[in-house]
Amino acid sequence: MSKSNEKTTQTTLVTIATVLILLFVGILCMSGCTNQQNTTIKVEGAFALTPMMEKWTAEYKIIHPEINIDINSNGAGAGMADALNGIADIGMVSREINNTEIQQGAFWVSVVKDAVVATINTNNPVIDTILEKGVTKQQFKDIFITRTITTWGQLIGNDSITDKIVVYTRSDSCGAAETWAKYLGNYKQNDLTNAPADSAINGDNALAAKIQSDRFSIGYNNIGYVYTKKLADNTFVPADGIIPVPIDLNENGTLDDNEKVYADRTSMVTAINDNIYPSPPARALHLVTSHNFTGIVYDFVHWIVTDGQQYVLESGYVPLPEATIALQIQYLESGIRPEIQ
Repeated sequence: MSKSNEKTTQTTLVTIATVLILLFVGILCMSGCTNQQNTTIKVEGAFALTPMMEKWTAEYKIIHPEINIDINSNGAGAGMADALNGIADIGMVSREINNTEIQQGAFWVSVVKDAVVATINTNNPVIDTILEKGVTKQQFKDIFITRTITTWGQLIGNDSITDKIVVYTRSDSCGAAETWAKYLGNYKQNDLTNAPADSAINGDNALAAKIQSDRFSIGYNNIGYVYTKKLADNTFVPADGIIPVPIDLNENGTLDDNEKVYADRTSMVTAINDNIYPSPPARALHLVTSHNFTGIVYDFVHWIVTDGQQYVLESGYVPLPEATIALQIQYLESGIRPEIQ
């Protein structure tokens, strides 16, 4: 063999070897990426569902330590968008799924129920009267939507009290705002923002903190961000500085015994479960994905609607009726559900 041919052969062999090495490295990288994707579940969305999801994650990892579950609270709107765009494996959504989202491929299962409550500061200037008489739906509407009730004295019928009502709402697209607006008269979140509110806050926990720091404030929160103080007897009561506003359901100007359901989380959950607290602002919470759940994500969601339901009550949420859960399991396993609920 000539030196020229020998050199060409050696060059070819080196090239082949290089290509093989690069292919091998590429396969290893792809394997690593696939392994990461196959062991990590990304969950984003509603603040309302986050505490429950954290409990489910902790229990699931006991039996599946190989699975990583990343949770990010960024609002129901972001959770839905990220699920539809494939950015998140699961979107947590705390409002009804609309037809536009269904047409874009939203597939969901309902997993638990909770509620939104109006909240005020514990040092509110008329708190004793509010806790005695409650507030009617129309009064809430006049505070949050029409803004025709603007002082705390006006709310209770005492013109000598001129302290201004400071209204807080949510700036992020969220189920709490949509649900509270719907309760007030089939309004939308924009109606709360455009009223306008005195301040729009990003996130459930941040809004709760604002209520705790402002004596004249009123807002609304998911109950998971209100009943956060644990007593020695394991009872959960409202956090210091914040208290739910009771609804005068029959509008008789006083709180009847069956309307006094706000003292602790257990009483509130019972009222939701017994349909004493109205729906809305009580509502079902959902897990959403694009088209259908698959792989380890399907396994996790299937566990949530079966074995995972045992943790619902202890986490301060309301279990859905057995028949409703059975339907969710059917939808999950078939990958098909009716387009309109």
